[in-house]
Amino acid sequence: METSLLTVVLAAGLTAVTTGLGALPFLFLRNVSDWWLGVFNAAAGGLMLSASHSLVVEGTSLSAMRTLLGILVGLGLIVLANSAIQRQGDHDVAELAGADARKALLILGVMTAHSFAEGVGVGVSFGGGNELGAFITAAIAIHNIPEGLAISLVLIPRGTPLWKAAGWSIFTSLPQPLMALPAFLFVLFFEPFLPIGFGLAAGAMIWMVFAELIPDALDTASGQTVGVAVTLAFAILFAFQNFVLHL
Repeated sequence: METSLLTVVLAAGLTAVTTGLGALPFLFLRNVSDWWLGVFNAAAGGLMLSASHSLVVEGTSLSAMRTLLGILVGLGLIVLANSAIQRQGDHDVAELAGADARKALLILGVMTAHSFAEGVGVGVSFGGGNELGAFITAAIAIHNIPEGLAISLVLIPRGTPLWKAAGWSIFTSLPQPLMALPAFLFVLFFEPFLPIGFGLAAGAMIWMVFAELIPDALDTASGQTVGVAVTLAFAILFAFQNFVLHL
């Protein structure tokens, strides 16, 4: 059965919308103490580290050298972006200001960059047929939920309303439907850039974890608590990716 352009766009749009589901656990969480804020920062870091690991593994299976190049480019870009944001002074993002707004800008930027690679992945997979495209779309859609949770873990405890956090989460995934269609139409052109995109997103996320999320977590929670939260979050997403999505 020939894949239609509409099918590709709708499939990639579905992956974007599911990112907003990551905010739903906060429907049941009202008051967040400083200790829990530290735990949430650590958990977000663990989720992002696990996502980075899967990106590096996927990229390496295509090209280790291009993945390495992407990691270094991602590191350089996120450092430059952080420096530029700091030079600009005060910001107001997602109803946050000051340092919180800077962190929001960084995590939203990192996750948006990550979505470009996933969008290309969806489009390229449909180039291999509807069955492969449907599987990759489902995998990315489900995987986007914990990514939305990682974003919400940073935004909501700092004062962003739940509905806005869900909206920002979906916003970071909009590159998926935008990139899926051209990637589907020009598979041979986009395919070589996939490992670079995976590496770029991983490099930026790893920096974000260790430069921002972990130090923040250690401000209000002990090193042991932070270590447990990071490791558990990493293990849960790793298990989900390898024992649920790959069944």
